[in-house]
Amino acid sequence: MRVPLSWLREFVDVPVGATPEDIHEAFVSVGFEEEDVHDFELEGPIVVGEVLEFTEEPQTNGKTIRWCQVDVGADNGGVRGIVCGAGNFFAGDKVVVTLPGSVLPGPFPIAARKTYGHVSDGMIASAKELGLGQEHSGILRLVELGLDAPVGTDAIALLGLDDVAVDINVTPDRGYALSIRGAAREYSHATGAAFRDPGLRPTTELHPGDGFPIVIDDRAPIRGRAGATELVARVVRDVDASRPTPTWMITRLALAGIRSLGVLVDITNYVMVELGQPIHGYDLDKLRGGLTVRRAEAGEKLETLDGQIRTLDVEDLLITDDSGPIGLAGVMGGGTTEMTSATRNVLIEAAIFDTVSIARTARRHKLPSEASRRFERGVDPRIPFVAAQRVVELMVEYAGGSLDDTGGAVYAQWSATPVTLPEEFVSGLIGVEYSDDEVRHALELIGCSIEEQGASWRITPPSWRPDLTDKWTLAEEVARIHGLDRVPSVLPTPPSGRGLTKAQRGRRRVLNSLAAAGYTEVQAFPFTTEALNDLHGSASGGHLPSIALANPLDGQAPFLRRSLLPGLIDIAHRNVSRGLTDVAVFETGSVFLPKPGVTYGTRAVPPLGARPDAATLTELDASIPPQHRYLAVLVAGNAQPKQPGRAAEPSGVVEALDAVRVVANAAGVTIDVTQAKRAALHPGRAGTLTVDGTEVGYVGELLPAVVEASDLHGRVAVAELNLDLVVSLAGELDVAASLSGFPAATQDVSLVVGSDVPAVDVQAELALGAGELLETIRLVDDYRGQGVAEGAKSLTFALRFRAPDRTLTAAEATEAKLGGVSRAQEAFSARLRE
Repeated sequence: MRVPLSWLREFVDVPVGATPEDIHEAFVSVGFEEEDVHDFELEGPIVVGEVLEFTEEPQTNGKTIRWCQVDVGADNGGVRGIVCGAGNFFAGDKVVVTLPGSVLPGPFPIAARKTYGHVSDGMIASAKELGLGQEHSGILRLVELGLDAPVGTDAIALLGLDDVAVDINVTPDRGYALSIRGAAREYSHATGAAFRDPGLRPTTELHPGDGFPIVIDDRAPIRGRAGATELVARVVRDVDASRPTPTWMITRLALAGIRSLGVLVDITNYVMVELGQPIHGYDLDKLRGGLTVRRAEAGEKLETLDGQIRTLDVEDLLITDDSGPIGLAGVMGGGTTEMTSATRNVLIEAAIFDTVSIARTARRHKLPSEASRRFERGVDPRIPFVAAQRVVELMVEYAGGSLDDTGGAVYAQWSATPVTLPEEFVSGLIGVEYSDDEVRHALELIGCSIEEQGASWRITPPSWRPDLTDKWTLAEEVARIHGLDRVPSVLPTPPSGRGLTKAQRGRRRVLNSLAAAGYTEVQAFPFTTEALNDLHGSASGGHLPSIALANPLDGQAPFLRRSLLPGLIDIAHRNVSRGLTDVAVFETGSVFLPKPGVTYGTRAVPPLGARPDAATLTELDASIPPQHRYLAVLVAGNAQPKQPGRAAEPSGVVEALDAVRVVANAAGVTIDVTQAKRAALHPGRAGTLTVDGTEVGYVGELLPAVVEASDLHGRVAVAELNLDLVVSLAGELDVAASLSGFPAATQDVSLVVGSDVPAVDVQAELALGAGELLETIRLVDDYRGQGVAEGAKSLTFALRFRAPDRTLTAAEATEAKLGGVSRAQEAFSARLRE
């Protein structure tokens, strides 16, 4: 909310010497964040000048310029020669002259310069060049603004361009501060300065008249609340829409972030900013009958003021006349009844609309407006009549109109819901000892009325504070008014037995271990194509269901990912294209694995503002696809760069397996690898990852065709695991293993088995047969060639044995090894290699 200081001073006593920084400091003390300071970015000398004479000079480019003699006052050099391209001024006109040395918004410094055969000693300014509007084709003439001043007068001060606005951040629950009225009240709370409420007027001044029919016919309320509760209409006749908007009004609106659109619209915008009540003006002669507030019918359309034809929803609240919809209530008016320069009679409408209804309409049509911004946060229900009267007075004064007795209104009896506040509640909640007088003072200051009820108070909030609904919000107000600096900064003591869950600790160990091993963590968007989902999201590469986004960020990637690999491959491609050819990255994130035959995301979102029942929540949960936390690793380029005396070592599946071992060690599980096939992986260099027989992922090298299609080079190895599943399969980790003081006995064994027998299965049988003395077992060789029959392979395992209480003999180690060999022989017809 931008608050021009001259406007603020109308309603609260701001010290004469107060700077924008002082104003910001006051607002910050009552809970409004400081945003910015806005001004017109002008630097003088900018003065009033009088055009004495001019000569029109046609140019070869077809343009006619005026060589003007302009009197800017003796103190500013007297008469100056200025070249001007506009033709809307006359000799004797008083204009605004920017002299050499001045600066206009842009910044655009002014200097004497030679142009069109003359030295132009300054510039005659338009309204746009001064920041007063969008009109730039003509010179700003003071007579058109109803202004006059001696030659040489400072034009910045004359036009109010020396004003400044402070910008504060207004949170959604404090919509009353989206007005000068609300901001002035808050400044008064912060400083104790006297506040003059512009919303308090004698009711005798506010009678809207009668004779204009108004109907509220809301047959489909949201949450049981009517879309409109109050509406007032007043008529001003014989306005002159061609009259200029007063300069002071234009400058205030400009500082508030609203551009001038003509005197009639400017007045309605001015009152909206001043009082916080959105106002809409209709060209009365374009209306057909009275006004009706109702919900839209299915298929109805409306052309709004922005020129867009909008298809309406049955929840949209409309303003209609006998011709049909003429406005989206509380959001934007319609084009058929808008006020123009030809308007002569105006109908002024001020209303109170339901906050939820307006918010949903504005979002549905992607049509945020200054009006909807205020309505969806809550407008003071006692202000519409005051605001309508204020518009009437301004239109009579500045547009030359006259008030007509024709009018209409729908009244609503407003009453606030009282809140019971126990006397000790505020101090107990905030942690600061507030006296009863301090609590009373704070609540009465913000407009609450207080009644004593034994050991508690009965608090009635003011009409402009719909956010004060319970004792907690009242306690917050007491703390805010008396200064949040009184609230102590005390760190809470966490209760014992809390902390990270087992799953969180496991995931953190895994990620930290990968980072420590030299892999770089990255984050990719969870969006991809259906083809990539089919390629990487299943072993076969066949078509699988994917979740399509209703409103994708990228139309070429409209599906939620089934695998992390498409994102990692894209990140690798981006790095390689920038010269970073050695890549070792990993990502953890959600993948979306819909169940076949189930349609997700079809449940309509229930109305906001009320908690859905248990059945609705269950249905909503069922409409969300299963989401699993996966971990993926990708390595490409060289595992070891070229060095003196050592060739480069390219990355491959070995490096991906190393990453899997890091994950296994950190998670506290043993991950076995079995050769397998996947659509995107090299058939001879791919494996399935299992933990105790449960499949948890896969590892391998990408097919050369996939690598080439991704604009990568060489071998690219990947691994992907279901991280949640891996962590869940882990047992409790010991803090540290005991170190044995007895030596180990090592033995190797080579077994010949069929080439189709997985090495991991042979290893498992050896380990079972070797018994408790076996400490570790590791595959060290897989040989197929001379000396081994065709269709067979020789697997060599390194075994280490150790006893916890003695030194093993060679015979004991051999016996344990042969026990393992015996199991392998029974399971796979394995034989010792000779």
